[in-house]
Amino acid sequence: MSKQLLVDYIPFEVTQQQINESIKNNGKLIVNGVLQRANAKNQNGRIYPRNTLMREADNYSKVQISERRALGELDHPDSSVVNLNNASHNILEMHWNGDDLVGTVEVLGTPAGNILKELFKSGIKLGISSRGLGSVEELGEAEGDENPTVKVKDDFELIAFDFVSNPSTQGAFMSPGKMNESVNDGVGTRKGTCCHDCKVEDIINDIFRG
Repeated sequence: MSKQLLVDYIPFEVTQQQINESIKNNGKLIVNGVLQRANAKNQNGRIYPRNTLMREADNYSKVQISERRALGELDHPDSSVVNLNNASHNILEMHWNGDDLVGTVEVLGTPAGNILKELFKSGIKLGISSRGLGSVEELGEAEGDENPTVKVKDDFELIAFDFVSNPSTQGAFMSPGKMNESVNDGVGTRKGTCCHDCKVEDIINDIFRG
């Protein structure tokens, strides 16, 4: 089976206090949180074996992170190559906390990074996703299961971690503090999605207008 592009999401909680302290102390925005999770079925029905994810995290740390080129993009990339024109952040380090792969992320001063920074500061819900190439195998499931479990095979290759404004996977958001009440009231509804997307668009337009 040929490799396919695998994109998966994980919750990444960031508080407004962390955002404010980082900007005050570092002059830039640096956030910490869970990037991926091993041995657990995610919202897409995939399981990443710990040995496979550990190997890829180790390789990623030794090459991309050590050479300061662990770049990620803003929004939903559909390529196996990181587009430098859309680079918004850089992974500074990764480590394990149980089965959680935890990382430190620096938001860059690029155009996409400035948008990402303003979205964080404004309390917008943001998702984070891992992007990689690999194949999967379906595991045995009970009859009638609408979300069959698949295991990511040993040929998986980690490419990047990206931020997205509207993940297709429910519940996979980074949340930098309390959300706007109208968004919270509309979670899971078209109204909530519209309020969220309109607020994101307004912030981006404000940045471009200066």
